[in-house]
Amino acid sequence: HNIFQHPVLTAIGKKYGKSAAQVALRWNLERGVIVIPKSTHADRIAQNMDVWDFQLSEEDHKAIAALDVGHSEIVNHYDPAFVQMLHGLKIHD
Repeated sequence: HNIFQHPVLTAIGKKYGKSAAQVALRWNLERGVIVIPKSTHADRIAQNMDVWDFQLSEEDHKAIAALDVGHSEIVNHYDPAFVQMLHGLKIHD
């Protein structure tokens, strides 16, 4: 869904000289959500760590919260096949 090009996140990022991804990371951190960013690109790994020198405004938080569609855009947690696949995963010996 190309969250890293989302116009709201991109516009907020421009205010702080940050990328949309950095805005998304910072938003979650400010809400107390534990984030585990992933990248195999050195420049993106560095960007993922460069989120501590700005703070989102209350208006930024409201604009981002308004993007919530009420369900995951990545997977359908109500899909029986997806749930069955999750139950089939072995996470320890």
